[in-house]
Amino acid sequence: MGNSSIPLDVAAAEEHLMRFLSVEGVTGQEANIAAAVSDALKKAGVPASAIRFDDANKRIPLPTETGNLIVDLPGTRPGPHLLFSTHLDTVPLCAGAKPRREGDRIVSDGTTALGGDARTGVALLVVVAETLIKHNLPHPPITLLFTVREESGLHGARELNPADLGGPVMCINVDGQRASELIVGAVGQENWEVEIKGRASHAGVAPEKGISATLVGAIALAEARSAGWFGKVVKPDGRGTSNVGIFGGKDGKVAAGDATNVVTDYAYIRGEARSPDAAFATKIAEGYKEAFAKAKAAVVDHEGETADVKFSHVTSYPPFKLEEDTPIVKRATGALAMLGIEPAYLFSNGGLDANWLDKHGIPTVTIGAGQAEIHTIKEYVNLAEYEKGCRLGLLIATLEDER
Repeated sequence: MGNSSIPLDVAAAEEHLMRFLSVEGVTGQEANIAAAVSDALKKAGVPASAIRFDDANKRIPLPTETGNLIVDLPGTRPGPHLLFSTHLDTVPLCAGAKPRREGDRIVSDGTTALGGDARTGVALLVVVAETLIKHNLPHPPITLLFTVREESGLHGARELNPADLGGPVMCINVDGQRASELIVGAVGQENWEVEIKGRASHAGVAPEKGISATLVGAIALAEARSAGWFGKVVKPDGRGTSNVGIFGGKDGKVAAGDATNVVTDYAYIRGEARSPDAAFATKIAEGYKEAFAKAKAAVVDHEGETADVKFSHVTSYPPFKLEEDTPIVKRATGALAMLGIEPAYLFSNGGLDANWLDKHGIPTVTIGAGQAEIHTIKEYVNLAEYEKGCRLGLLIATLEDER
């Protein structure tokens, strides 16, 4: 099926996008945007019985209004069962966004982010369903997946039960900037945290009786850096990155810095490690663990006592990488060729829903549909790229299988 035979109502596609950009739905509060998507799908001719929610929100460890939205489009011809996915939620900076058209872009009023990440994907999936139905285009079985809480930890995709999807064998995830950029892999991330309980003492009268939690933390971070585990990490057996985020208090416990005349007895530190190799991300976290053990031994009070240091780490998301001969990569590449576009295969240094979908056994390529300057008040949607993304999605949905 050639590009010329793929009908796209560009004005309707842009209307959908404007509508979804104007519906608030920050991470964890996706009920309203899910309702707007359901309404649009029903108006497009999708029966209400084909639209459902899973119970992933019951497994997500943060309050979440709704589960993932799943939509079934039965095939009108044989072919591989396709999954199209994107996320419903936006970052909190998008709250109250007022989208407006400005030439070939959609922008916010400059006081909030816009939410093109990933409302471009939300609109694209609705456009695909609407166009397939309106023009009776032949297509294999298709499932649409709109995930929740992507922006706060990929939770919707992580807590998804893949059996709820009906057996798709490949997936197109829409969450990027350019249609030509096929994200075929991404790093994995390990999150680590440490609680240091020292001993308080008057810093002027008897500093030797205290055990400074702040000093333990500071020595540990300096040790991690000198051992090559901080920032860009390059070792003979792997590469990755790491960062330290919070150094302070937790759950109302006052941390370092509340008073200078007391040896601090508590500090909480949190960080992350990323790598294309899951085992190496774990190794970076273990490098920090070792650094904190050394720092614990280095800080003692007048009786030789040390702080209590509790270090833990947990996988945030796994890495993945698809080869160029993977069926979904070939399908996306073939669709781009029909649009006259040369693909760029990218490996992402950030996590995507695709990390978890791949882990669930559904090889996933992520495409772009015009989101730009995401998570900032300068965010905009490039409408030419959005249109390309919609055309690409339709071609992928309707492409005849290679024989």
